[in-house]
Amino acid sequence: MVTGLHVLLYSTDPDADQEVLQRILRSRSVPAEPGRIIMALPPAEVATHQGEGNFSQLHADRNLLGAVLYLMCDDLDAVLGALRKDGIACSTPDDTEFGPKATIVLPSGGEIGLYQPSHATALG
Repeated sequence: MVTGLHVLLYSTDPDADQEVLQRILRSRSVPAEPGRIIMALPPAEVATHQGEGNFSQLHADRNLLGAVLYLMCDDLDAVLGALRKDGIACSTPDDTEFGPKATIVLPSGGEIGLYQPSHATALG
């Protein structure tokens, strides 16, 4: 039986990105290895999309599927405003067929998605 979902984000500045993710998620965490914590995630869902090229990550000597992380929200403009007020950089929102979306720019320069789904979700 699958009991959860663990997401790894590969970063060129994991300490700074971890600090910003803590500020964004504001969730419970537990210590992992020195300097690293594991943060609880909000409810999640997973879907498959067509990728381009070899979209994989070598991990533990295995080619794992590449993934894109999108956080979901009920009011994109409000969340972007709160993040920006907290000093967290975000892109300008775009309208898409799946709902308005933006990205959160992490200190490493990497970005994670943020969107307000206009489609049915599996979260109930």
